[in-house]
Amino acid sequence: MASSFRRKVSISGSKDFLDLRLESPMKKAAGMLGVKEALKHGFKEMGVIKSMGALLQMNQDKGFECPSCAWPIPDKQSNFAEYCENGVKALADEATSSQINASFFKENSVEKLSELTDYQLNKFGRITEPMVLRANSVHYEPITWQESYTLISEELKKLSSPDQAVFYTSGRSSNEAAFLYGMFARALGTNNMPDCSNMCHESSGVALSETLGMGKGSATLEDFYEAEVIIVAGQNPGTNHPRMLSALEKCKENGGKVISINPLEEAGLVNFKNPQNLKGVFGPGQDIADIHLPVKINQDIAIAKLLIKKLAILDKLNKGVFDHDFIKKYTDGYEALMADIENYDEEELLSKSGVSKEKIEETVKLLATNSKIIICWAMGLTQHKNGVENIKEFVNILLLKGAIGKPNTGTCPVRGHSNVQGDRSVGIMHFVNKDLNTRIKQHLGFNAPTKEGYDTVEAIHAMHEGKAKFFMCLGGNFLMAASDTQYTAEAIEQCNLTVQISTKLNRTHLVTGKTALLLPTFGRSEKDIKNGKQRYVTIENSMGRVRQSMGILKPASGAIKSEPEIIAEIAATHLTDNHSVPWRAMANDYELIRTKIDQVIKGYNNTKDRSKGKGYYLPHNARELDFSMLPNGRAQMSINKLPSHNLEKDEFLLMTIRSHDQFNTTIYGLDDRYRGVYNERRVLFMNPEDIKQQGFSPLQIVDITSFYDNKKRTATNFKIVAYKIPRGNIAAYYPETNIVVPYNQYADKSNTPISKSVKVKISTSK
Repeated sequence: MASSFRRKVSISGSKDFLDLRLESPMKKAAGMLGVKEALKHGFKEMGVIKSMGALLQMNQDKGFECPSCAWPIPDKQSNFAEYCENGVKALADEATSSQINASFFKENSVEKLSELTDYQLNKFGRITEPMVLRANSVHYEPITWQESYTLISEELKKLSSPDQAVFYTSGRSSNEAAFLYGMFARALGTNNMPDCSNMCHESSGVALSETLGMGKGSATLEDFYEAEVIIVAGQNPGTNHPRMLSALEKCKENGGKVISINPLEEAGLVNFKNPQNLKGVFGPGQDIADIHLPVKINQDIAIAKLLIKKLAILDKLNKGVFDHDFIKKYTDGYEALMADIENYDEEELLSKSGVSKEKIEETVKLLATNSKIIICWAMGLTQHKNGVENIKEFVNILLLKGAIGKPNTGTCPVRGHSNVQGDRSVGIMHFVNKDLNTRIKQHLGFNAPTKEGYDTVEAIHAMHEGKAKFFMCLGGNFLMAASDTQYTAEAIEQCNLTVQISTKLNRTHLVTGKTALLLPTFGRSEKDIKNGKQRYVTIENSMGRVRQSMGILKPASGAIKSEPEIIAEIAATHLTDNHSVPWRAMANDYELIRTKIDQVIKGYNNTKDRSKGKGYYLPHNARELDFSMLPNGRAQMSINKLPSHNLEKDEFLLMTIRSHDQFNTTIYGLDDRYRGVYNERRVLFMNPEDIKQQGFSPLQIVDITSFYDNKKRTATNFKIVAYKIPRGNIAAYYPETNIVVPYNQYADKSNTPISKSVKVKISTSK
């Protein structure tokens, strides 16, 4: 029977081992080796002429924004090389000359393709025409654009409620595309708008909103240059945000100090060889971290409390340690925080942190004698059960030091995707904003829904339970980005229709609903021309600056469309041309979209003109020391608990990490040269003493298993690699290990998965 048909697709692909090669971890990042590796990748994918032409325009005022991370572009930018190794890889990946079309899918079933690795799938190249995977079929086949729009509309009409539809957004989409996408979902009648931020920085948004009044960082790029102390906690800029190293380098050159808090010592924070200056090319490079605190996984609060406790003792002796004028004028909770910190024993905090007393004393001395302090963080703080509290505890340090709302100070959550912050700004959110709904009614003419929608965790559960039947993704590789891979795959397969707006093939195109659409779109670097006129989009970087982006390369195919056009045409088909929003007009003219963004989205103003060149900053209350939206009109200090994991003798805390040859779920290559791992991804980093104590040996093949909710989740076939990591802690790459992260174990308040502190056991692979 038709209803019993089920595709036999793999959620992980091949688990065969390659020829693993190990070397000593590197102590220097970037340099000419980084340039060589970047150009080798670019030339291979795009060719020399295309590569150089595109690179000259990437991150330039009249060019296009890098499709990789969201690190901002400096005001005084390089005229020829404002990019990093990862940026070149990201550009080469989307602008590759490799392509796949209808004949490729006719030859290759989704079942056959699913047996390949994620690296192999990505290497097939750009999708060049819209495709449909029909029910009871294992092969994609061509479909016209209008037929695809009609198919979507027909499935939406079958839903008994708009809340049976889920609209997911990846952080690479432009402001214009994300705005239309969010408004279409609302016009349909749902706030089911999970996005990639739910899986990474949602904890940052919650913590910063509750303590400082806005879920964005307050520091600007220029603040870094003259900062006296920069703390980099739970973040690896050398691999994940390499252009950040230039800002840290400038800070160091101006006499600033850098403190790294991370279980692993990463090459980028040891030494940076900047290929744009002579010291980086011919000299020793710049040592970055003055102090490295090798914290045990998820014991960052222990370190922060220990620092606060020691600073409080010094403050009693010397009132200049804390900024009491700032505390009195702008904050609430000081007395409660000081009373709470008395409950903790210094030796216990030190033991929990795993850090030496000498390193803590060095850190206390720096914080006590300096006030221009910036604290940066990424997933190492957010992806824990107590992710929100992790961030709040570091905000306490900044508030005690008066390091908010002043030059060269502030918070800096370092975002991943290049426009993940912009997506949220223009309306991609599952929660209800009453003021936004009012402006939607006023300027777009329809009533937005008032019921809170699904975030990522809730959306997966709803699909798994059959409560959501339609799933659409604006970019991304949802299956491999989400936690609990098997559960997520089962959830997706419950849908009647899944729709993917994408540039390249990934596993979420193979593990699908009963029917699936694959709609190809432009890359960031490609020209978007309509009626003879080239169009541009806008992007918001991780520090809140909005800026134009205009592609320069010829599109991969004449049959692909832009994201804004695809979304607007879907909306026009389903809601008809009688709808209050002029969808088809906005599909043709992006200035109409920007006009509506200016009217509907708080902080956007005259974007058409102000986004040119360097762009403009969106308003930020903490930068103005305006905390009027918070209780008593003040920034909030907070009381946060220490985490408790209670590991058994044979249990470890696993943190999932990226390799140097990947960006989020996109695998560019199979090397992680900074950590000395080559030609393999299925490796498990483990302390040598733990290897010996557990009776294992280096390179032994093992399985990793979690046991949450009496359910066994196992990632199989990993080779043990002896590595300098705290005892009781292990690390392995995602998405391969996402399968052991339970979908229903997440941070309090933010629902961010616990991907950086998963309790697991290790066993010999059968």
